[in-house]
Amino acid sequence: MSPQLPDGIAWPNDGYLDPQLVGTPSKNLALYIHVPFCTVRCGYCDFNTYTVGFGQGADTASYHHSVEKEVKLAANRLRPFEHNPVKSIFFGGGTPTLLQAGQICQILQSVKGSFALDTDAEVTVEANPDTIDQAGLEHLAKAGVTRVSFGMQSAVPHVLQTLDRTHTPQQVPRVVKWAREVGLDASVDLIYGTPGESLADWQASLEAAIELQPDHISSYALVIEEGTKMWTQVRRGELEMPNPDDEAEKYELADTLLAQAGYAWYEISNWAKIEPGETAGTTKLRHASRHNLAYWFDWDWWGIGPGAHSHVGDVRWWNRKHPRAWADALAGGTANLSQCPESAKMDEHVSTRISTLSQLVSPAQAGEILQEADRALESVMLRIRTADGIATSQLAPQVRGRVPGLVNEGLIEQGAVAVGVVRLTLKGRLLADYVTRELTV
Repeated sequence: MSPQLPDGIAWPNDGYLDPQLVGTPSKNLALYIHVPFCTVRCGYCDFNTYTVGFGQGADTASYHHSVEKEVKLAANRLRPFEHNPVKSIFFGGGTPTLLQAGQICQILQSVKGSFALDTDAEVTVEANPDTIDQAGLEHLAKAGVTRVSFGMQSAVPHVLQTLDRTHTPQQVPRVVKWAREVGLDASVDLIYGTPGESLADWQASLEAAIELQPDHISSYALVIEEGTKMWTQVRRGELEMPNPDDEAEKYELADTLLAQAGYAWYEISNWAKIEPGETAGTTKLRHASRHNLAYWFDWDWWGIGPGAHSHVGDVRWWNRKHPRAWADALAGGTANLSQCPESAKMDEHVSTRISTLSQLVSPAQAGEILQEADRALESVMLRIRTADGIATSQLAPQVRGRVPGLVNEGLIEQGAVAVGVVRLTLKGRLLADYVTRELTV
């Protein structure tokens, strides 16, 4: 959820999805539920988050009621496409655990009442270590949450301070232990490249994370986006911009230490703990995040909440960014089905709509219709990031001849190419954008 939503065509205000424009949807479906509230906005954050509420339906006390409305809208609009039962539900933010555990439970009950859920569905809630307690984790587990992703970021106090994180290093082991005790899988997120973070600092954070023995570890390079507090600090000379060579060295250290500790990379920034009988080099790991895989493998997904993006087949759209505008749209009553020029394509088949659907109003702001070339390009960009890689046969014929050169540069595994797969080496992961350009241009 970037602060600036892209331009696009106006979207039908009843959220109708024209099957002719959707084309062939994925059979797999994931739900993302955005909770935009935080106690403090971190200096590096450019997500759609707020430290205040905006009244009924758009504050922490009543936000879940608006979410329930969009859940029902999503279920109705997706019904004609006959997806398999939902395999992943992800509460992200922001800080979802600023909602009470009972409110998250109520949202999940709404999802269960509106969608068929896979018996093995992964239900993840992101949490800051200082916004959840043992009782809250137990409540989440009883409600059907299966996994908690903790924003650890670092184990070094001065790094946490630079990042504007509000928790202490001592709180992380406690919440991971509590999660385990109530039967939840635990993941921790780390950030490397923070101004002032030494290689020794980063190694200390990695070792602290490994000592917790979480099921999953994400490790992201810090990117300082324009418009953030950190961006201003860099412009004033108060902080230095992250150094790419420093970040590359820290990534290599992470990959080495995590592999030694029994974790396998399955996507450039994500490692899963290997269970007995599992092998590295694949995304088919028990602890691989299904939420991540939904994006990398082009599932359909519906993003619920202000600024959230959704994707079904060949169409993609995004919600109104501001929580008040999003909640007001959902509270708006009967949809106006009149046709507007910008969304004519989506409104051509008004007569095919199910009459009961016209009672719901979509919070969508705009969207786009993807062309075949767009889908092919995205497929390479996403799959190349995974340990499974992409079949050579899925590359455009005009770029397949570049594969041997990339092997010679040490960016693609020669053994994988021999069996018809393009898979990144460690060096290739560090230069994934370059490899992608070579295989798509």
